Amino acid sequence: MDGDELEVLLSLNGASWEAGDGYVIEFTVHRSRKTPERPHGITYALVLRAIGGKAYLRFDNAHAAQRSGGRFVKAPKEHDHWHRSEDDPGRPYVFTTPMQLLEDFWREVRRVLNERMSR
Repeated sequence: MDGDELEVLLSLNGASWEAGDGYVIEFTVHRSRKTPERPHGITYALVLRAIGGKAYLRFDNAHAAQRSGGRFVKAPKEHDHWHRSEDDPGRPYVFTTPMQLLEDFWREVRRVLNERMSR
């Protein structure tokens, strides 16, 4: 993993921005011990939420994602996952690089905001 990319992601820890009428984006990113669940050595949560309310989109590795497909489908060891909507229990996310994580998050932020503002 590129050290400069990791430093950019880590520098976003604690950052928050208002993102349109009634929405906020929040970043929590910390170094952590490398484990099978967090092999890249970071703990993160990138969140789009209503100000003072529920999350509409979340990329994180705080816990394992629910696995689908029954008992014969092997669950990934990594805890990286994302919640596509406020009701989504989570789906695996394949973490490749810090910059790809940011690109994927911002792409989904645009999608969610476009969907919610067109209602």
